[in-house]
Amino acid sequence: MSQAVEADPVTTAASRDRKTLIARAVTLLLALGLWFCPAPAGLQVDAWHLFALFAAAIAAVVIGAFPILTSSVLALAAAVLTGTIAAEDAYSGFGNGTILLIVVAFLVARAVVKCGLGERLGQLAVSLFGRSTLGLGYSVFLVDAVIAPAFPSNTARSGVLFPLVLSVAEAAGVRPGSEGRQRLGSFLMFCGIASLTVSSGLWFTAMAANPLGAEIAKGYGLEISFGSWLVASSVPTLAAMALLPYFLYKVVGPEVTATPEAPRAARAALQAMGPLRTAEKIVAATFVGMVVLWGAAAHLGLDSTAIAFLGLGALLASGVLTLGDIAKEGDVLATFIWFAVLFAMSGQLNKLGFMGYLGERLAGRLGGLSPLVAGIALVVAYVLLHYLFVSQTAHLLALFGVFLDVGVKLGVPVAPFAFLLLFATNFFSANTPQGSSANLLFAGSGFLSQGDLYRLGALTTAFNLAIYLLVGTPWLVLVSR
Repeated sequence: MSQAVEADPVTTAASRDRKTLIARAVTLLLALGLWFCPAPAGLQVDAWHLFALFAAAIAAVVIGAFPILTSSVLALAAAVLTGTIAAEDAYSGFGNGTILLIVVAFLVARAVVKCGLGERLGQLAVSLFGRSTLGLGYSVFLVDAVIAPAFPSNTARSGVLFPLVLSVAEAAGVRPGSEGRQRLGSFLMFCGIASLTVSSGLWFTAMAANPLGAEIAKGYGLEISFGSWLVASSVPTLAAMALLPYFLYKVVGPEVTATPEAPRAARAALQAMGPLRTAEKIVAATFVGMVVLWGAAAHLGLDSTAIAFLGLGALLASGVLTLGDIAKEGDVLATFIWFAVLFAMSGQLNKLGFMGYLGERLAGRLGGLSPLVAGIALVVAYVLLHYLFVSQTAHLLALFGVFLDVGVKLGVPVAPFAFLLLFATNFFSANTPQGSSANLLFAGSGFLSQGDLYRLGALTTAFNLAIYLLVGTPWLVLVSR
């Protein structure tokens, strides 16, 4: 009878160290190789050098050379010390309101869990949908789709959705790193990320870049209203919402698939918890108030980040959250730093003209192709270029007008093509953890590794792209007649 041989911890550690060293050497060679290559004609040297650093930082994360925090701060230091970008531009992300909103949303979400309201919400969700893991995934998509039209910021919406998903996971007995149910937590958290990508494309008001893109499309004779957007988005987006949870369920493969006893156990737990406690009432009132103010922010001219700070202040003043609680949130600080760094570097790539240059060169090579093939190629290129961005709005501002203009010149029908690009601006945001600020709450939950995020993000983006091209294209051609 054969006997299993346990791996030597020392040998395993040495092998892991060798792989890390090789990955770091590859990253350094990539950075130096790109840096010392002559800048392409028509592109500033500083833009090319910044691209070299940005690309190396992302590659380092993908191949496991460094964690995303380490790679981003090293890239930032190199960019400033070499004079590639000015210091004030490099640090501009740290004062960005959207990034601050993410940090505050992390803390508010923690209050939902700490006071017990998170557990109560999770038990309630399990009691209603907990007979299967797949049912829990669909419930995340449904809740997000219902609240989406009231939120012109999917980042703000993630602040509402994340604590609910976290509560569901914890009520199902899942903790970060827990044995036997880690993939269940990964499935639920990535359902949160994936739902934000499709629900933002369902409603005209669900993401700030949607009306911004509509304004750009006006220059090409296309008028987009709330109603026309919903008609155009309904079929491909609802198809994605119907199929994506099942796709993720199959890809992730949660350890627990059927939980027939869970609803009864959840109802018993709710009964044992008794009525709402004072702290839960405070958090619930604060949370609802933030949701209402976020939903009305566009109409009242309110700043979403200030609303988040108001909610955090109320929780601190009430004692539900303490300075000690905040001191324990080390991951929040790490997330704040790396996202602020990548946000600033991405913005500078756009400012230096790299994004526009790249988009024009890629699009310009499609001359001579049929309008259908050219349109599909442009949409695919538009999606892939998001790996260089950490903001959907920045991506749209840099490339939407360029790609739309080239498509029109190549004979691609304006309305279907513009809508496909606008929908893509939403669904490609899952491709990387930095692909949208809305991803960061889920990415920082502890249930998803950086490898998981890139792998699942790429698969989800490819799946959405296929759905929108195969289902959306004929539908958009039909409704555009």
